[in-house]
Formats: sequence, structure tokens, C-alpha cells
Amino acid sequence: MQGEESLRILVEPEGDSFPLMEISTCEAEASEQWDYVLVAQRHTQRDPRQARQQQFLEELRRKGFHIKVIRDQKQVFFGIRADNSVFGLYRTLLLEPEGPAPHAELAAPTTIPVTTSLRIRIVNFVVMNNKTSAGETFEDLMKDGVFEARFPLHKGEGHLKKTWARWRHMFREQPVDEIRNYFGEKVALYFVWLGWYTYMLVPAALTGLLVFLSGFSLFEASQISKEICEAHDILMCPLGDHSRRYQRLSETCTFAKLTHLFDNDGTVVFAIFMALWATVFLEIWKRQRARVVLHWDLYVWDEEQEEMALQLINCPDYKLRPYQHSYLRSTVILVLTLLMICLMIGMAHILVVYRVLASALFSSSAVPFLEEQVTTAVVVTGALVHYVTIVIMTKINRRVALKLCDFEMPRTFSERESRFTIRFFTLQFFTHFSSLIYIAFILGRINGHPGKSTRLAGLWKLEECHASGCMMDLFVQMAIIMGLKQTLSNCVEYLVPWVTHKCRSLRASESGHLPRDPELRDWRRNYLLNPVNTFSLFDEFMEMMIQYGFTTIFVAAFPLAPLLALFSNLVEIRLDAIKMVWLQRRLVPRKAKDIGTWLQVLETIGVLAVIANGMVIAFTSEFIPRVVYKYRYSPCLKEGNSTVDCLKGYVNHSLSVFHTKDFQDPDGIEGSENVTLCRYRDYRNPPDYNFSEQFWFLLAIRLAFVILFEHVALCIKLIAAWFVPDIPQSVKNKVLEVKYQRLREKMWHGRQRLGGVGAGSRPPMPAHPTPASIFSARSTDV
Repeated sequence: MQGEESLRILVEPEGDSFPLMEISTCEAEASEQWDYVLVAQRHTQRDPRQARQQQFLEELRRKGFHIKVIRDQKQVFFGIRADNSVFGLYRTLLLEPEGPAPHAELAAPTTIPVTTSLRIRIVNFVVMNNKTSAGETFEDLMKDGVFEARFPLHKGEGHLKKTWARWRHMFREQPVDEIRNYFGEKVALYFVWLGWYTYMLVPAALTGLLVFLSGFSLFEASQISKEICEAHDILMCPLGDHSRRYQRLSETCTFAKLTHLFDNDGTVVFAIFMALWATVFLEIWKRQRARVVLHWDLYVWDEEQEEMALQLINCPDYKLRPYQHSYLRSTVILVLTLLMICLMIGMAHILVVYRVLASALFSSSAVPFLEEQVTTAVVVTGALVHYVTIVIMTKINRRVALKLCDFEMPRTFSERESRFTIRFFTLQFFTHFSSLIYIAFILGRINGHPGKSTRLAGLWKLEECHASGCMMDLFVQMAIIMGLKQTLSNCVEYLVPWVTHKCRSLRASESGHLPRDPELRDWRRNYLLNPVNTFSLFDEFMEMMIQYGFTTIFVAAFPLAPLLALFSNLVEIRLDAIKMVWLQRRLVPRKAKDIGTWLQVLETIGVLAVIANGMVIAFTSEFIPRVVYKYRYSPCLKEGNSTVDCLKGYVNHSLSVFHTKDFQDPDGIEGSENVTLCRYRDYRNPPDYNFSEQFWFLLAIRLAFVILFEHVALCIKLIAAWFVPDIPQSVKNKVLEVKYQRLREKMWHGRQRLGGVGAGSRPPMPAHPTPASIFSARSTDV
């Protein structure tokens, strides 16, 4: 049959002959474990590329790797496994000596088991660092089409599919140890962190929802909203060129009520709470990580030492590459990074230009809704444009960050990953938050005043905030961007891999060829899954860090952000699980004892959150003007009547007066013949319209509040960080006990070797408590 003719199995002989010998299927050893597969197109076996394949495989064989070849109709699969001598060398290199006279009981705790994850990690490292006699690496051969793909095999994932990677298990605890055994510690730590982050979002989400709902109590009862809704006789000056008519202040009644849902006194309390929450979250995560890492027996594991061991396994003549630092390279990288940041800021300026032009376009639109709700339409479409910009710039930022890392030439892969994380996150931060910074702190503050407006290119008047303030604009911008990021991005993140996998499977099934050999079927099944790369897990971390930034940095303007993040994360955990187990090829397991540079990113975001929220409350919110009015200009101070609302008259106090005769074209405004005065949001005095004394007093109070808020919040963060130790005392005591028991064993063996002088009795044996064994006895110590 055609299927039988197309199936060839080649295995490596025991001798030194090469190329591989062709034998029948039944002669293959059933006990062989093929965990890693290389793939090449079959047509490469009939051109000069086959010789390059054989050279690469020959180098692997010389290093102690066995190779099995299975030919299919279109592809050639190369199964790879390491010889036992490779694992023996790995154990020897990473085994810590226990004393001058090694003892079986002492060596036992440090024995490294040969797990599937370990086999895959060693094979992957050697394959990626293997070179032919011509100096070609696997990546070079892939670029030339010699090989098409490489991947570890999915084996034994059935239990994870049943108990973890299903939507029905969304609210079930994650099997962390099983994830670690299958995907390695790095992936497991990601899910441990994501699960802990989601769990800690519950109190933040409930508090934010409570603050938001408390605003409904002020929806009708707020004195400011009442005055705005009843201000039928107060005419507001035209906001821009699109609105050439005087608007009654009462027309903004609905927006005023909506603004006070999240711009109230509870906002300040919530901002301080989130600053404290971010600190407590990080400190308790450090404690959680310490417990998990101790449980995995990785508390004293050294990543750099293991990487050197793998280099020596790959090449016994490996020469240590020392750390290097070049001030010239660092200067060039700094300059290029600053240029990219300037580009990000420039993108924010482009968004400003769009909003100005959109205001002019919508004002002349034939659609009645757009003409009446120009400000709302501009804010919504501006947020959509910003989201599209984020999608495009993310791809550009990745390439730029990679080029900068390659130029810097880091010593190891771990160092390269760390520096790439910093570069990429910095660029992504400005991409995501530049427009929010503009709306929060610049929008409406450089526009001049009625009659003398700042114009773009001398033609278009700059956009202004809504009559109820800029908090509404910031809220809408954050809600749209975060909503799209959490919904549309998640849909794309799931649907694209699902559709791609289905298409690949359908194309393969159309050939009508179904291999009879079960091993070939398994290898083809893995081949048809979606490919993964070095940054597959990195992308998941980056997505969560950006979400964490939205959840904390401008949370004063969007108290529902933690709630939205909570719902998104519940979906994200199962979505990532389904992708990794069902739709993607198996990630190469990697060891790790923490989340690496991402912890520094979280700490940086926590500090930025304190600064940003303090500035939002001081400069974007109406909190400071309300407090100043209440304690400096309030009628309560004059009348001494407790029944009078202390904010009575605030609206009239916060609006400046403009004489309509000072307009450059007063007759061009609708209804101008009966209007001599109009009001606008600012603190200026006619007839020169310079800033009033109240403006400078408010500015001083705003700056003082920012300084006070930041110092109080940072002090709270420092006290919380000091009060909650990074490492639980129980973990410290258990590690201390391990060291103590090992030293006692060494002392006993040393005295025995010296002839029994003062040897005494053998130390009591709860023999060698390993971190994994003593972890099970959980302690309630702080």
C-alpha cells in the first residue's frame, strides 16, 4: 500500500557507522524515549541540503545523542534522545560535594532525577547550540530550509487536559505541581503568579466597585450636580470652533452627574488603598514564591551555574565568556531608546492632531448625533485610534528592543531576556499610556481662553475638556482601551490559534494519508500544532504587566479597572492553559526560582501608580478645588449654619467671566445679540484675562497635595514592605535546619575519618531533611 511504502524508520546503529541504518518498524526498541523532534521537508533529501542535515546530526551523535528517522509523504522527522552518559555528566556537574569522603546517604538528597522536563531541556540546549564543521547553527540551517521546525513532544498531558485546561474548571484550583512537572518551573511560576494576582484582585475589585457605587448616592444628592442642573441662566462660552453657540450650563447636567460617580471624596481613599494594595500584593507574592520554590527544592538553585553546565555538556572545550561592559554601546542604546520614547510621545501628538481635526469634521457632519455630541464622539474615536496605534507599535517595539539587545551582546540567554524585558516594557509603557498622560495632565490646560485660543498650525483650535471636567474624558479613554485589550485581544488570542490549528489539520487530512505507525501519528499530531517561540511565555507576562499598569496607575480615574481585570484574568488562566495543552506545541521546560525582571517591573509600576494617582487627584480631579472652596470661601464659614451645604455656590465660584465683546468675531456666534457675558472653566480676571490669585493659590495647594500624597503613600508602602517580610520565617527556619543537619553529618564523617577522636554518637537522624520534605509541615510563622 502507499502508506506502507512511504513509511521508513531509521535508527542509529550501536557502532560508529553513519549515516543511519534502515530497518523495519517491528525492530524499533519499545523502551526508547523520543522527547524531541526535528522536522525537514522531504524534498530536501534529494538536494545538497541533505549533506548539511547529516553533518548536523553527526555532531549530535558524537555528543551522545541517539537519532531516529521516520519518513512521511511530505516531511522527514528526526527523533532525538540523550544517552545516559549525558545525564550522568549533568548530575556530576551540578552535584554539590558533601565533604572529603562522599557518602551515599549524603549524596542522596542532591541526586537529580532524570525527568522528561530535564531530558527536553538538555536536548533543546544542545540542539540550539550545536554547530556543524562549517560553523552553522540550527537557526542558520532553518533560514536556508535545511530544517523546517523543532519541538518537544506532548506526552502524558492527558491529566492536565482533564483537570486544568478546560473552561469548566475556571474556578478550580490550579494543579501547580503537575504544571511544573510537565512545562517546567518557569511556566508553573507564571501560573502561580497569575493565580495569586487574580486572587488578590478580589479585595481591590470589591473596593473599587464600592467606591463607584457610592457615587450613586451623590447622583441626585450632590450639591454641585444640583447647581449645574438648575443653572438655566448661566451661559457657557463656545468650547471650540465646532460649537459656535452659547450652551446653557444646565445642558451638561447628565455629564456632571456621571462625573461625580467616580470623582468624589472616595476617590482619594481608593487611590491610597490601591497604593497600599500594590505593596501588599508584591510583598505577599515574594513570600508565596519562597514557599513554592522551597517546595520545588530550588531555593539555592543557581541559573548561571546550570547554564555553564549545559555549555560544557554541549562542548567540553567551552571557554567561559566573561561579563563585558561598553560605555559606548550603553550610550548608543540609551540615545536610541530615548529617540524611541520621543517617537512614542510623537504618536501621542498625532492623536492630538486627530482629535482636533475630528472635532472640526464631526461639527460639520450631516449626522445630527455627531454634530450634537462632538466631544463624546471625539473621545470614543480617539480611544479606538489609540488602540490601533498600540497594536501596530507593539510589533515595531519588539523588533527595536531585539535589535538593541543584539547590539548590546549580553553574555547569556538569561541576561539577554532580562535586558529585552526592560527595553520592550519601557517602549510599551509609553505606547499604552502616552495618550492617557496627555488627557490627564495636558488636555485643556494649554488652550488659552475665549477670545485668544491656542491653535494648531494657526488654524484649528485645540481640543478642550468637557464642561464637567477632564475626568470624564480620562474615564472613557481608559474604559475603551482596557475593555478592548481585555475582550478583543483575548478573543483574538484564542480564536487565531484555534482557527490556525484547524486549518493545518484540515490541509493534512485532505492528503488522505493516515500513517499506521502510532509513533509517526503522534509526531505528526505534534507537528500540526501551532508553533511556539522563545517569547511565547514572555508575551503572556507582558500582557499581564500592561494590565497591571492599567489597574494601578490611573485607577483613581477608573475605579472599575480591578473588577475588569479580575474577570479578564479568570478567562486568561484557562485560555493560556488551553493554548499550551491543546493548541500549541509543547514549550521547552525551563528552570526558574522567581519571575525574574518582571518583579522589578511590578515594583516600578507600584511607584509610578503613587505618582500618577496623586497627580490625577490634584490636577485632573475637582477634589482640590472643592476642598479649598469648602475651607476658604464656603458659606459655612460666614453663616455658621450647619444646615447649609458647604459647597453651595461652588459652581459659580469655579467659573470665570468673559465679555462677549472681546471675541474676535462676536457676531458669528449663534444668539450673540442678546448675550454680553459668558462663563468658562478657569480662574482668570477680566479685562486682561490673566490668572487670578485663586489660580495661584490653588496651584500651590495642588503641588503641596502631590508632595504630601506621594510621601504618605510611599511611607505606607515602605512600612508595609518592612512589616511583611519577603521570606516567611518558616521558610528561613526550614532552610536553616537543612544546613544544620548537613553540617552535623559532615562533622560526624570528618571525625570518623580522623580516627574516631571525639566522634561521639552519630547525630540523630531525621536523616537529611530536604527542602521538599520539610516543606510539607507547614508553619504559621510570620
